[in-house]
Amino acid sequence: MLLFTPGPTPVPQNVRNAMSDETMHHRTPEFEAIFEKTRKHLFNLFNTDEVIMLASSGTGAMEAAVINLCHNTLLNVNSGKFGERFGKIATANGLGNIEIKNEWNIPVSVEAVIEAVKANSEIDAIAVQISESAGGLRHPVEELAKAVKEINPNIMIIADGITAVGVERIDVSNIDCLIAGSQKALMLPPGLSILGLSNNAIEKIGAGKGYYLNLASEIKSQRKNTTAFTAATTLIIGLLEVLETIEKQGGIGVLYCNTARRAKATQAALEAIGLHIYPSIPAKSMTTVDDSDASKIRSALKEEYGVNVAGGQDHLKGKIFRINQMGLIEPYESIWVVNAIELILHRMGRLEYAGIASKVYNETYFKSALEKKEI
Repeated sequence: MLLFTPGPTPVPQNVRNAMSDETMHHRTPEFEAIFEKTRKHLFNLFNTDEVIMLASSGTGAMEAAVINLCHNTLLNVNSGKFGERFGKIATANGLGNIEIKNEWNIPVSVEAVIEAVKANSEIDAIAVQISESAGGLRHPVEELAKAVKEINPNIMIIADGITAVGVERIDVSNIDCLIAGSQKALMLPPGLSILGLSNNAIEKIGAGKGYYLNLASEIKSQRKNTTAFTAATTLIIGLLEVLETIEKQGGIGVLYCNTARRAKATQAALEAIGLHIYPSIPAKSMTTVDDSDASKIRSALKEEYGVNVAGGQDHLKGKIFRINQMGLIEPYESIWVVNAIELILHRMGRLEYAGIASKVYNETYFKSALEKKEI
């Protein structure tokens, strides 16, 4: 079975091997050395002033960011399930919440955010997805963050990069907290989250809030190459293997370039066989198609071609399917997926099969390969 869901993504064999070695105690010099190496790689990946690893899902990191960086009112951008989640976290923790809500295929406008900030002086943090994976949408986070900081540099910008870190280069100049999750572009099982923090965020955190998710406690411990509570040892060992593998294969820039090529080629291939891309501004992490036969296409992919892609949630259930582009994916695997979709559409009587999808994918992917740049 080819796993092409936008999380969890396949775990490479060498990473599985690294994680299957003898169990290591987290309070030992041996693990501290691994922790230190992993942190150094993460600083290169995040390009932030501090990085913190938590034994939690991405939602744990989202909650840690909100309770430590928002002391009054959170403005959250809701263009999908995960943007909505930020608002629920704020409300559950007794914080004020103001929401900008759009359809799941519409990115937030910078003007709407600025208007909300000017109208509500109690807002001290903004939470937004870089890539909203519910619909495969890319928000203009960097532009938004810059505009907000020009109005009030004390407002914390929390950027959910769970389906963006390891996918594309992110300008963190005006981002105070960048969140990642292990089961996406970092190609690990679920259970490890990472936060990249600015110096302004560290100052705002101060003594921290909460108990387990108190970021001040973790900053203090992790600067000593340990953790405040039990570390996710196996996942951190796997993460080090992932990051070293990326370096061996040319570095993070090559990964970004290949992911961008994959995104461009997949979208072009599916459009060439008459399918419609759902979001108005697609993220590079996945290709999302809206189609009246979405459920049938998804089922046929799994049952007939051994390809598992993701469906939609809530009002999009049965109406979209989402194809992963994150991680280390061989071109022949992506070509298999788009060719299978063309064959399925042929059997549905929607087109004559001519191998168009695989041809367009090949041409687009390898033409952009010659450009040697992130797209």
